[in-house]
Amino acid sequence: MDVTGIGAVVTGAGNGIGAAIARRLAAAGARVVVNDLDANAASAVAAEIGGVAVPGDAASEAGVTALIAEAAAHLNGIDLYVANAGVGVGGGPEAPESDWDLAWQVNVMAHVRAARELLPAWLERGRGNFVTTVSAAGLLTMLGSAPYSVTKHAALAFGEWMSATYGDRGVTVQCVCPLGVHTNLLEGSGREGKAILAGDAITPEEVADAVMEGLADGRFLILPHPQVAGFYAARAADPDRWLTGMRRLQAKVFDNEGTHE
Repeated sequence: MDVTGIGAVVTGAGNGIGAAIARRLAAAGARVVVNDLDANAASAVAAEIGGVAVPGDAASEAGVTALIAEAAAHLNGIDLYVANAGVGVGGGPEAPESDWDLAWQVNVMAHVRAARELLPAWLERGRGNFVTTVSAAGLLTMLGSAPYSVTKHAALAFGEWMSATYGDRGVTVQCVCPLGVHTNLLEGSGREGKAILAGDAITPEEVADAVMEGLADGRFLILPHPQVAGFYAARAADPDRWLTGMRRLQAKVFDNEGTHE
């Protein structure tokens, strides 16, 4: 995809990965709509890059419909939609229903609702690009966070289904799957999250560089941490061996206490 002159929407773009992607797209000549729940953050990034801020909820049905309608009007059509907004929720089965629902709505249904709005126009004209920030947790898992792991797996599965279903009709679907990234999400992940992810953490700008490379060649999996490909292959080749290794890491990081207090 040549992004010069395209109309792009980036959700969760007030900071972190989303802001870095918005900056890279604008620098490459794209016209960018910056979305974030934080209206001030969205406006600041939009002003910096010469884009348009459309703050609001990019997860609820009404919020997604409003965002895409307003963005399409500003851009005269959307060519690229980056579903970057996400939420990290910890715990296991004991996590409250509200946490599970929040993770499901933001990490999965936001993508479904955006696709529902975007696909008619994209299929009619025979082109469109849908990029989702999934996380390596969608390919592997995230110890200590069942809601995050489960919903990121679901987000990847939805991306796979979209690509298989619409890939021959001009719709390109891509999933960005980094390990640790120096963002507010990592900072709020607690001692265990930092122990697992901080050692290999990269900057949001490095993730954005990987996204731009992925847009250029259209690959389905965009892996800012290349080693994730090997981990994913090992998991598929020998799940029992992979799970044994994950249990060892679980015991090391969580001091044999699991995710329960």
